[in-house]
Amino acid sequence: MAETEDEAVAAADDALYVLTAVLLTPAQFPSVLGDDYPEACTALGLAPRADGYGLVLGQDGDGARWTVVIDDVSLVAVAIASWDCGMEYELSPDERTVVAALPGWPLAVAVAAPGVPAPHDPGPDMADGSPLTPPDTSSWGPAQRRLGADEIALQWAVWREQIDDADFPAPGNAPQEAGEDAPKGTEDAPKGHGGVRRVLAEARAYVDSPPPLGRVRSSFAPGDARTLRADGPGWSMVARTDDIAFVLLDDEPGEVLPVGRGPELPGLLEALDKLAVRPS
Repeated sequence: MAETEDEAVAAADDALYVLTAVLLTPAQFPSVLGDDYPEACTALGLAPRADGYGLVLGQDGDGARWTVVIDDVSLVAVAIASWDCGMEYELSPDERTVVAALPGWPLAVAVAAPGVPAPHDPGPDMADGSPLTPPDTSSWGPAQRRLGADEIALQWAVWREQIDDADFPAPGNAPQEAGEDAPKGTEDAPKGHGGVRRVLAEARAYVDSPPPLGRVRSSFAPGDARTLRADGPGWSMVARTDDIAFVLLDDEPGEVLPVGRGPELPGLLEALDKLAVRPS
């Protein structure tokens, strides 16, 4: 007989070998899952809870993949911060905080628990429905576009040092490709670019009609600046409030389009930062 949902939750929680964890909140969520927080929640079959969730990814004693969703966001945040600092932290969620145990993993995990069978999806006797699987990033599309924007945000200095502001009005050079470890050359992407014009217009519209939570996010940057991340249908933008922006489009595979400061961008970035959600 198939287990009930409550029994599946208990089984996954009691025997879970934790491999990693991520936050799913309006300000911090795996952007590969969606352009905004509600979309990322929908990808996991979750309601967009205001305080968000913690996602604990691991294996049970048989090696099956499980994603345990908990409502103790601070516990997961502390664990992630400790791991990022190279410290050990045993993440053991209290069963009272477990919201759901979902079969499979929504993200790619490169490690496996020692002493148990290789990672595999739970059988139908353990869970109802299809197991979660990571989005397909083997070809250019929304998921890969968002991952490219993630990379630029994380390695801003590497990308920025390749751009000379004096090059913006010059004829365009060969576009860079998202995913290159060290992009070479520069690319002119003036606001006359049709795709860039559309992105800036849609981003400006966010100021008058706030988008779903997480479409615009603001995070730490050196000095008094902020790193802005904005997403929309078919596009992603990464910017520093005191600097330029980079745009990626579904319609232009692999291309990264720098946008110079100009007369309009500073005001737009300031307005977006005011409505953006921020990590608590």
